[in-house]
Order: sequence, then C-alpha cells, then structure tokens
Amino acid sequence: MTIKVALAGAGAFGIKHLDGIKNIDGVEVVSLISRDLAKTQEVADKYCIKHVTTDLADSLAIKEVDAVILCTPTQMHASQTIACLEAGKHVQVEIPLCDVLADGEKVIALQKQTGLVAMCGHTRRFNPSHQYVHKKITAGEFNIQQMDVQTYFFRRTNMNALGQARSWTDHLLWHHAAHTVDLFAYQAGSPIVKANAIQGPIHPTLGIAMDMSIQLKAANGAICTLSLSFNNDGPLGTFFRYIGDSATYIARYDDLVNGKEEKIDVSKVDVSMNGIELQDREFFAAIREGREPNASVAQVLPCYQVLHDLELQLNAG
Repeated sequence: MTIKVALAGAGAFGIKHLDGIKNIDGVEVVSLISRDLAKTQEVADKYCIKHVTTDLADSLAIKEVDAVILCTPTQMHASQTIACLEAGKHVQVEIPLCDVLADGEKVIALQKQTGLVAMCGHTRRFNPSHQYVHKKITAGEFNIQQMDVQTYFFRRTNMNALGQARSWTDHLLWHHAAHTVDLFAYQAGSPIVKANAIQGPIHPTLGIAMDMSIQLKAANGAICTLSLSFNNDGPLGTFFRYIGDSATYIARYDDLVNGKEEKIDVSKVDVSMNGIELQDREFFAAIREGREPNASVAQVLPCYQVLHDLELQLNAG
C-alpha cells in the first residue's frame, strides 16, 4: 500500500522533508499546503505534487490522504496536529510540539483517544552521529557524565534558513532548546529532575531573548550545559560534546569525532546519512506496523514540561 501524504509548509524544512521522502519507497506526497499559493505551486511543480492549497482543511478533506507532515510556524503546531487527528490522519509535526504545555497535553490526550500515529520531529534522535552514541549507551559501553551543547545562529532579523522573511518569530527556548532537552533525557536514559535557565536582554523588535543558558540534571546524575544564541557570527549550528565514563564524542550534525578530533565513520549506522529522511522512515514504518514511533508525542511530552518550567523561571526572573 502506498502511503499518501499531505505536507504543510513549503519553506526550508518542508523542502528537506520532500527531498527525504523521494528516497522512501511506497510513499507519495499528494497535497502541498503553504501560505503563498504561487510559491507553493512552484515547489509542487518541482516535486510533481498534484494538489496545492493555502488551507490545511482542504487537504484534510481529501479521502486518500493517510498522513500529514506539518512544517508550519511554531504557534500553529498543536492546533494543526489536533485538526489532523480529528480528521483521522496520522501526523508528524516538526519540532516543537507546542509552545504552551497545556496545548501539548491536549494533543497527547487526543492521540490516545484515536490510536493514530502522532510523532514529533526530534531529529537528533535519528541523526547517525547521535544514533552511534545511543547504540554505545544501550550496549552498556558508554555512559554520559556530561553533555555540553552550543546552539548558535546569527539572526538579527526574522529570516529562515534560506534567508527568506518569516511570517512568525523563532524562539530559543521552545524551538531550539527543545532539541537538546529531549536528546539529553533520551541519551541519558533518565528523566530530567532539575533545570535552570537565564537569558540575556529581550530584542526590541523581535520581542525574544537572543541569548540563553540552560543547565539540566538527570535522575541518574548526568548533567547538561546548553548555550544558545542568535547573536553568534559563526560558526553556525549546534555542536554536541558527550563526556562519558569511557570516551568523549563530539557531534556536529551528521559528523562525529572523538575527543582527539579523530573522525568516526557513521555511514553504516542506518540506511541513510540524512536525519530528516530517517525520521520520516520511522514515521511511515510506524504507520505500516501499527506501533508507537520513536519520538511519539507521548515520549517527547516530558521535554515540553521542562521547557514550561524553564519559561516560568525566566518570566519570574
């Protein structure tokens, strides 16, 4: 059976999903949704997608659509995920699941009620570099003592990864910190029991903090230090240092080195080196097999509980 997919959000990340799906057998994107019809049609033509609309409801009304991938603005994620589940569609929503904890809790409740596959795009769980470390941990060969993570961008205006103007404002806490908060608990194999945060000045026009520092502690004693900035003028991206009881690993996207900067081959860790493609493969496999996916909405909810607590801390400060 071919899984028929609607994809919402034809921006930088939506295109990454379209490129990944091209490599997956038995999956077809049949509908593309985005806010600018002309630009959406342009992307649809490139990827041979027949149906184009600016309204998610149009795609949800198509009977043949089995599943939806949401690459839309953060503030729409929870409500659109709920709309997909109510329409009887499996759904993968890009990170973050929500920017208000109560909204995320509503998603989890509805997923349990419907039994549909609902997954959140916590890509770090799927990147081969982080999978390599995870396999070492599950084999009992490596235990995390500390993770040191830097998430650095240069973003003084409201632009996306392609240099295009955004219709929404990105957020260090609810978006970028979510990657590391979830990954730390996942890799440590232990829930986060303590979290602290401080932030720099609020940007006068964007209305967000441009710099942030977060400390985390897991129940098993592992700790994590996370530094985030929109003010950093290179190098850009997120860099993870795993300090463990038997080794040190440094992950830079899909590249992995040890503490001596010696390259580790991760090309055989999974069927692809593309984390987004691997994430999508898991989503479609869970649909076919009728099971809970890795990074299901239920599995990632504790991350958003931590972010909620950190937001309360920051607001109080």
